[in-house]
Amino acid sequence: MDMLCTLRSTTEAQRLALREAPRRLEAFLEDEEDFGDAKGAAFLELDIGEAWHGLQFLLTGTAWEGTPPLDFLVRGGEDVGDIPSDEGTARVFPPAEVKALAEALKTVPEATLRQRFNPATLQAEDIYPGTWEEEEPAEDVDPLEELISYFVELRKFTAAVAKRGHALLVHIG
Repeated sequence: MDMLCTLRSTTEAQRLALREAPRRLEAFLEDEEDFGDAKGAAFLELDIGEAWHGLQFLLTGTAWEGTPPLDFLVRGGEDVGDIPSDEGTARVFPPAEVKALAEALKTVPEATLRQRFNPATLQAEDIYPGTWEEEEPAEDVDPLEELISYFVELRKFTAAVAKRGHALLVHIG
């Protein structure tokens, strides 16, 4: 099973509703539930697919640790939703934490990410999806350039969510 990551803005009302009604997470993610919040219907969403773990490593230098807020892809926030542990996670970050994340991402030099990228290290650290040392990348995609591209989009996305004053849902599954 692929473990893909989607990030989505949520209003504060939706964030609180997800805490109170975790069984409705799936419907929320499938745009079938907005918890009666019209503002929430105009959500922002970013799909970073399988790049989440590589980005985690480039941002923190670790597979599963790191310092907040840059470790947000695998840690932090508040667990929401009824997801069996082997099927992924869903965590939500309040607006103040999203603002801190957006500010922190602005300060990350692309050069630092490039320096941390080492296919042998990513493979040794078991960074998902575990195909870092393949001689011929799928679809002739340079893995480093793909991660950098996702990082640029992630920085824009979190800045836009922070500007709206919204919370952020991180779903890996």
